[in-house]
Amino acid sequence: MANGNKGFSSLLTDSLDEDLTDDEAAPARSVMASRSEALNRLASGKVVTDRTEFVDPARCRPWRLHNRDLDHLTEESCRDLIDAFLSAKKQRIPAIVRRLRDDPDFDYEIIAGVRRWWTVRWLREHNHPEFEYLVTVQQLTDEEAFRVSDVENRSRKDITDWERAHEYETALAEFYEGSLAQMAEHLNISSSWLNRMLNVARLPAPLVEAFADRHDITVRIARDLKPLVKDARARQSMEEEAQVIVSARAAGEDALSGPETAKRLLRATTAPASRSAKANTTLLKAKTGKPMLTVTRPARGEGVTIKVHPGSGASKSELMSAIEKLLA
Repeated sequence: MANGNKGFSSLLTDSLDEDLTDDEAAPARSVMASRSEALNRLASGKVVTDRTEFVDPARCRPWRLHNRDLDHLTEESCRDLIDAFLSAKKQRIPAIVRRLRDDPDFDYEIIAGVRRWWTVRWLREHNHPEFEYLVTVQQLTDEEAFRVSDVENRSRKDITDWERAHEYETALAEFYEGSLAQMAEHLNISSSWLNRMLNVARLPAPLVEAFADRHDITVRIARDLKPLVKDARARQSMEEEAQVIVSARAAGEDALSGPETAKRLLRATTAPASRSAKANTTLLKAKTGKPMLTVTRPARGEGVTIKVHPGSGASKSELMSAIEKLLA
């Protein structure tokens, strides 16, 4: 870009506030130091500045590279914003959007502020139609939009490593020609930190499936698993253990937390190869269609472990008949 990072930073100083104190956690000051204090002096009214205004949230849509998983935006996850908006009787910190052209359904594309957008929509749907969406309109390229989003969200604790890692992975390919060093320079972060973040998005799919909620996969978990992924035998052991975890969850067992899942995968790499390679888990269902028995057959005829699932609706005779067949 012709103006470089310094020129781009000045783009934000016209209308963005440095001191986010009400409905958002403040980003790292080293990143946001160039922000002006204009938003502290926002006047009331429909149009707040020449580029900051209240708009209908129904006329806004998240841009294609936003880093929020919309399925994880719920009343519970946005409770802090809901309460803050109700207390202030409005949204005080604007989202960042850019104007859309040739889209009859939407006027603005949300670059940063999807959580605020969701909250305003929720309030309007729950007896508060007076709420509108406060936005600052910017003219941005996609690469600039990505950097704005990153500046806004880098220190947000409510954005998971999983969300951020996949946003970075997409941006690396689309804007920086796959160059880690180039991307790190543009974002003013270290290549090593960026690489650790990208490792979250690069875990093999079978291991990802082991986690009940992939948002539980953190940089630390990815760091611990990555060296073993490179070892063929260790990777096979972890993928087989992942299948056991997935089967148990499907059978109705309680989902494991992220750290518990990671420990199970790591422990699998220390088990004897013969046990790990031949262990097999089968789920038997009752006539009701619900999980009835989980059968684990370890290696080399070392016995069978049978777990009976309560609530299957199976009769005693049905259970005993299934167990007798297994023992036979």
